[in-house]
Amino acid sequence: MLAAMPTPPEPPGRERGDACPGALRLHAADDGALARVRLPGGLLTDRQASALADAADDLGDTRLDLTSRGNVQLRGLADGCGAALGARLREAGLLPSDRHDRIRNVAASPLSGLDGKGFSDILPWVRELDRLLCASDDLTDLSGRFLFGLDDGRGDITALVPDVTLIATGDGRQALLCFGPGPDALRVAAQDAPRAAVLAAREFLAVLCESGGKAWRVRELAPGLRPSTERLAARLAAAGIGSAPVPRAALPLGSPPAPGAVQGPGGRWAVSVAAPLGRFSSAQWRLLARTAGQDGDGELRVTPWRGVVVPGLTAPVAAARLAALADAGLVTSAASPWHGAGACTGRPGCVKSLADVRADATASLEAARPGSAGTLPVYWSGCERRCGHPGGRWVDVLATGDGYRIAVRREAEDETVTAPAVTTVTTAADLADAVTAARDARPDAHPDTHPTETTSPDGPRD
Repeated sequence: MLAAMPTPPEPPGRERGDACPGALRLHAADDGALARVRLPGGLLTDRQASALADAADDLGDTRLDLTSRGNVQLRGLADGCGAALGARLREAGLLPSDRHDRIRNVAASPLSGLDGKGFSDILPWVRELDRLLCASDDLTDLSGRFLFGLDDGRGDITALVPDVTLIATGDGRQALLCFGPGPDALRVAAQDAPRAAVLAAREFLAVLCESGGKAWRVRELAPGLRPSTERLAARLAAAGIGSAPVPRAALPLGSPPAPGAVQGPGGRWAVSVAAPLGRFSSAQWRLLARTAGQDGDGELRVTPWRGVVVPGLTAPVAAARLAALADAGLVTSAASPWHGAGACTGRPGCVKSLADVRADATASLEAARPGSAGTLPVYWSGCERRCGHPGGRWVDVLATGDGYRIAVRREAEDETVTAPAVTTVTTAADLADAVTAARDARPDAHPDTHPTETTSPDGPRD
């Protein structure tokens, strides 16, 4: 019999329920309603991408924002358009289950199976996990912020610290399964991995039920109250899934895909691009959809780093399309100052913002010298909530109402530490130089600079 668990302290900011938006539950922003369309693994077809562009043009503000989970947001939606949007998404296959809409948060290695790296192609895991989620009515109790991570062994998704993580291992026939930041894991057969991830989510919900807690994510629980691999192993065994404990597992830690051409086996190539500050115009988005449909294999992969990968190209076509995408204003090189740069919505879209941070970030990045991307990501925030900011070590450009405060910050789970050196900038002329200098800061002993979801309890962004 499982022992009762002590009641944990209430996580901060849980005075009300999870207000995370979805495709059907819209968020009321200052610039209109906002819808978040979940794309498990970031996967969508060129036809589905075109349907999103149509929705942005017909119902929204003609733009598409990417989130730090590889999802797409539509902004500026008119009151009363929810039914029309839902119908469009269902017809395109982007809303397979109304009830499970907000829990389909699945991040996956975007280059899996494309570049010859990683230990196995995990796209079958993505599709099977999504099918299982939509078939599990009990999992609708998960928060809209709970994240499944599927890593092909290169460590890019592991760096996001998902709530439940599957990691392909060297032989391709097994996977590591762990909760949140670990450190303990279970080894399971690869064919059982998606089902094991669902059972891990059920174990998280069981812990919440027993404790009376209201946490939305694993890392919000105190370490001693987090789900244990011992209990999970028993749950797996009861479901006919064998597992082996891996205490203090050494998890891989890798880098996200850089913008540019990606060479794969068999003479196949992909192009990797990013949107300036994570926002595409519908015209830029349509260009990507046409590239996928006419020159690729009809697939696009939205990344958790606010980029898109289009696979299935030949070398000459990849080079030509990359040039065309650069001409369209997309980020196609890691040397660009726009690489690794992000910003919250800011004014006028968010009433809590103290500045038009996207305009100020744009002016700063346009003034930066070529090749000044630096080693750290940078994020402009309009207020102390810092919605959508990166995790790990990053440059924080925070609006104060009298300029911007710039600091190199490091986040470890729920604790954020500000480096001693803080620069306050009040003029646009100084902003670009101060940001560039901060991005060139020497990495510390744990250079985890991969963006992950961090937001205030009522923040609208991933």
